[in-house]
Amino acid sequence: MTEYFRNTLSLWQWGLLALVPPAIIALYFLKLRRQPLEVPSTYLWNRSLEDLHVNSLWQQLRQNLLMFLQLVLVGLAIFALLRPGWEGTRLKGDRLIFLIDNSASMAATDVDGASNRLAEAKQLAKGFIDQMDSNLMAMIISFSESPQVVQEFTSNRRLLRERLSGIQPSAHGTDLSSAIKLASGLASPGRGATTESDEAITRAELPPATTYIFSDGRFEDVAGGVTSDYLQPIYVPVGSFDSPNLAITVVSTRTSEERPDERQAFVEVSNFTPQPQRVIVELALDGQFLDAAEADVPVGEAVGTVFPLPVGAVGALTARLKYQLGSDPRDVLAADDIGYAAINDTATGRVLVVTPGNIPLNTALVTERARRLANTEFVPPASLDTAAYRNDSENGTYDLIIYDQCAPVQMPRANTLFIGRLPPTPDWIANSEQPTVEAMVVGPQILDWNRASPLLAHVELGDIVIAESLFVQPPAGGDVLIEATAGPIAAVAPRDSYQDVVLGFEIVGTSADGAPTANTNWPLRQAFPTFWLNALEHLAGHGEVQQANNLRPGRPIELHVPANAQQLSVLTPDGRTIPIERSRQNFVRFSETQQPGVYQVRLGDQVLRRFAVNLFDRTESEIGVKPTQDSDSQTLRPADIRIGEVEIAASSHRTPGRVETWKILLACALSLLVLEWYIYNRRVYL
Repeated sequence: MTEYFRNTLSLWQWGLLALVPPAIIALYFLKLRRQPLEVPSTYLWNRSLEDLHVNSLWQQLRQNLLMFLQLVLVGLAIFALLRPGWEGTRLKGDRLIFLIDNSASMAATDVDGASNRLAEAKQLAKGFIDQMDSNLMAMIISFSESPQVVQEFTSNRRLLRERLSGIQPSAHGTDLSSAIKLASGLASPGRGATTESDEAITRAELPPATTYIFSDGRFEDVAGGVTSDYLQPIYVPVGSFDSPNLAITVVSTRTSEERPDERQAFVEVSNFTPQPQRVIVELALDGQFLDAAEADVPVGEAVGTVFPLPVGAVGALTARLKYQLGSDPRDVLAADDIGYAAINDTATGRVLVVTPGNIPLNTALVTERARRLANTEFVPPASLDTAAYRNDSENGTYDLIIYDQCAPVQMPRANTLFIGRLPPTPDWIANSEQPTVEAMVVGPQILDWNRASPLLAHVELGDIVIAESLFVQPPAGGDVLIEATAGPIAAVAPRDSYQDVVLGFEIVGTSADGAPTANTNWPLRQAFPTFWLNALEHLAGHGEVQQANNLRPGRPIELHVPANAQQLSVLTPDGRTIPIERSRQNFVRFSETQQPGVYQVRLGDQVLRRFAVNLFDRTESEIGVKPTQDSDSQTLRPADIRIGEVEIAASSHRTPGRVETWKILLACALSLLVLEWYIYNRRVYL
């Protein structure tokens, strides 16, 4: 609905303003006291008196010109306060919530009239704020992996615009679910009520909140329902369908398979453009050029490139892409054209394998290369009840403990890898279908695996057959490693300063008569020993190594430190030094990882450890707005989003912003004010 005027003042304020014109007129009709002055003769004044009588009408106009100008000035001000304009649409509801997506993909530069998608989203939201009436209230929430309340409910449009302009882009992924939950909680009735009667009053009086979601739609569907009576979402898509992008999705390091004394860097490039692309991958160590390689990347696929590293190389590894997309030297998202890896000093770790007997596992862990990475001991499950095991597990004697077809009573002070069992912690157990029963999946077929994880570097699982497996859903902060038809069957999750890896399927099981049986053909594939070498390399050392190249921006990291180290600091990629303090358990928790790059943990001038933070999110890198086919017009339009069981249709057109004319009226009023001042001071006569 189009409105030509929008009220900005209350009734009593208009009443006070209406008194201004009569007051101006009254001032001009006040009689002035004139001082009598005697002159010797009126002969010389006759000509002036005649001119006064002849031009009495114009003289009267001259005397009232300033009054007319002042009245027009006040009239223009009153008219401006009515906010005249056109082409605006009336906003729905009495309360508004603006959800602004500031994830990594919103830095894409595929929009016209704005520097990137985030700038376009803020411009659209500002247009909505400009259309707000004085009785409307609005809230602003920015969201990426976690939501943040930028501004609470307020009717102050100036404050809303200021807070909106302060939203900055991030390098995080997108999680609309947490943002919807936050908005729903802030908009729902009963918030702030102290008694049941207060809640009943609030429930009766609280108007619904219309929630505008400004995003490119690069997120998963929101699980769970949203009360439509108090939260009415409207999806406003930002971006274009045709947004070609190339991205680095993996950077990792590992020991060379051909030469165990050498290390290699692995860089994976993914193609999200409609044509095959040829790219150049450049590698640098601590800013010094190391090597470059050319790669041909098919449409929709990923290609890996391996680089040999110098012997004893330690430092910050940087991989960059160079390519040409048509006439543009870059695609629309430059943030994923660079990746990082941290290379630390390697050390031989201690590994304990608790197993009833597993020939393929034993063989993979006693090879020459495996011995260079760790010293491995094998014990039966009965040893879990011994005092020696309890003492070693509590004192952190081992860097990695592998539990094959068994589980301890409590978790040890070490990294762990479970085979065919879940860890004995509530956060893992509670994620199965039944809280106290491990959910079993029969004949799962592997759909995908996390190639960005260093545990699965150079590991191909496409031809693996599994008889049965546990359903493995990691707790908060964890990552799925292997996704099958029935859900995840392998995952990794942090625990204090340690990491817990779970393979839901057994390698070798036991039949009803106690005979060993093969549960998978994985040991017959080359990927099997490769996986265990990765596990030793990234789990048998320090607890943060396996995170070093797979840490997402904003995620916390647990770092082991020497027992005698008290004053520690972290040097960030932008050169800031952040002091940290170690805990009693010889580890520190660091969470200021917002910026991609390589971080250094320092003790004075000594570098104790390095770790890398990367985007490495295929969902964010595949930045084209999700399209859908319109059955009526046979044209593409942005796909709808799902919140719970409700489909939220994407806005098919831009909501027109209101064209305001009050600024023009105020400019005219200012011009009249200058003219009135000039006439008064220079005595200009018509």
